[in-house]
Amino acid sequence: MTDNKHKKERTWGMLCHLAALAGFMGIPFGHLFGPLVIWLLKKDEYPIVDEQGKESLNFQISMTIYALVAAVLIIILVGFVLLFVLAIFDLIAVIVASIKASNGEPFKYPFSIKFLK
Repeated sequence: MTDNKHKKERTWGMLCHLAALAGFMGIPFGHLFGPLVIWLLKKDEYPIVDEQGKESLNFQISMTIYALVAAVLIIILVGFVLLFVLAIFDLIAVIVASIKASNGEPFKYPFSIKFLK
């Protein structure tokens, strides 16, 4: 693989993770659609994008489920704290994953349910 193609592959892999930040910008379901669009467009062209795109999507789907559970727990007031902790954890994990992908290192998110294999 040429150096330029390898650099593009790493960049697209990084964008699979960074696209999840669209949800933090107020785009409804942006945390899911961002990585999904990049993964669908580039998964056949770059193996790293296929791997990291699935990883990002699995994590964002998992975080959505965890947030829904936390939202239900607002009834007993613990949900507010859980939602805040989940948002901070999501943000930090996405940034770390983006840096790792940019360096060409595979990243596995903790607490991620494997929906896509």
